[in-house]
Amino acid sequence: MTHGTDAAALGGPSRPVSSRGRMRLALILVAILAVIGVVLAGSAYGLAQKYDGRALPGTTLLGEDIAGHTPEQIAEELTKRADGVKVTVTADGTDHEASLVDLGVNVDAQATAKAALSRDDSITALIASLWSGEHAVEPVMSVDSAAAAEYAKGLVADEKAAPVDASVSFDEESEEWTVTPGTDGQGVDPSELVAAVEKNAPSLKSFSVEQSISQIAPSITTEEAETVVGDISALLEQPMQISGPKDKTYEVSPERRSSWLSVGPDEAGEKLVMSVDEEAVRDWVSQRADKSAVKPKDGIEQVDESGKVVKVVAEKTDGVEITNTDAVADELIAALKGSSPLEAAFESKTVEAKVTQAKAPAQNDETPSDDDPAAGDAPAPTGEKWIDVDLTAKTVTAYVGDTPVWGPRSMVDGKSGYETVTGSYNIYLRYDKQDMTNQSRYPKGHPKHYYTKDVPWVQYFYKGYAFHGAPWRSSFGYSGSHGCINMKVSDAKWLYNWASMGTRVEVHR
Repeated sequence: MTHGTDAAALGGPSRPVSSRGRMRLALILVAILAVIGVVLAGSAYGLAQKYDGRALPGTTLLGEDIAGHTPEQIAEELTKRADGVKVTVTADGTDHEASLVDLGVNVDAQATAKAALSRDDSITALIASLWSGEHAVEPVMSVDSAAAAEYAKGLVADEKAAPVDASVSFDEESEEWTVTPGTDGQGVDPSELVAAVEKNAPSLKSFSVEQSISQIAPSITTEEAETVVGDISALLEQPMQISGPKDKTYEVSPERRSSWLSVGPDEAGEKLVMSVDEEAVRDWVSQRADKSAVKPKDGIEQVDESGKVVKVVAEKTDGVEITNTDAVADELIAALKGSSPLEAAFESKTVEAKVTQAKAPAQNDETPSDDDPAAGDAPAPTGEKWIDVDLTAKTVTAYVGDTPVWGPRSMVDGKSGYETVTGSYNIYLRYDKQDMTNQSRYPKGHPKHYYTKDVPWVQYFYKGYAFHGAPWRSSFGYSGSHGCINMKVSDAKWLYNWASMGTRVEVHR
């Protein structure tokens, strides 16, 4: 009889797992995972709530943990720390305490706080931040090296003479450019302090720095100033001129150029720069353009009733207009900023004058009223007001455009030796009454001396030549004055009331 152990007997009968058992096992696993998911979701939600609008775990600023801090808290803490930084600057054996602000350091607390919260704040990122390690944030700051350098310069004691920069100026009396030499003095090389501030400020910890004071040269040396004067001299030696119409030429003299130039330090105070007064240059060019320009002068012809020209009162003169004033000014400014000669030219165009055909006045020696001569049913004449003085006919006539509106009125013009001038003029000075004398030519007691008080209705049109009332005369229509146009007082008053400053006057024979 053989004794043996049956595997089935040891473990009992072997039965296959049914499909129902596998399903039950799967349901149990799903339930476990669901519970774990709920727990994790709840934890993640809680973390999300805790860190909403705050720095995530692992966030540090200057080595300090700021996780969970709001932007306001981060900014406040950073500002407090920056304000607490003290910098000890030792210069010439004396300690000076300065703040970061004194040294031109600007800590942007708001930008730093924004950078601290710049990480992804989703639930996935939040959970990841728990295992991702430290998120180090550096303070956002800037250093104004110019402010730090200015602080360094202020460390020199008042009793120690600072270096003086050389300068350049124009002596108007001698009409020469001169150099005031620079001198050495006690000063600092601010680069030491600037470098120390840029290196240590980002840590927002107090620190010390040595700033040496020594004998230094000026920023702008005498040699540099002499070079600038040499450049100006070369510029002034270059010929500069502007040509205009009718062979007019305007030289830009060295003295004129010097008046437009100035020399001073640049913004950094490190070198001399030459400047041009562009407004003054443009004004000068504009004045030259005005001199080259010619206003058109309209001609005047008198015609009879048939339209035939009976007399040319004034020849017409075409005008000249300068068309490139700004461009010439630009050329001159460019030449002053360089060293090239200037040969600019005004460009021009002709402005045609017109000819007015005025009706020859009928003889009318009646005393006019003070009313407007154009009043009444007839349409008022239009055009330029002008006064016709006919030295041959010894008359004065007022015109509006081509229409005589008053006159002709008899007058007395200059006698032999005192002839009245002829030409085109404009009234430039008026008095309702004025004392008149020739005392500047003939003193009291001289047979030709005269002094007349309160001459009425005076209107000057050229130098001492004028229209005026002559109450001392009883007749008119001949030559007998000292050059003025003598008129009846009523006529002189009417003309005074009708005319004005600038009214055109045409005097002819």
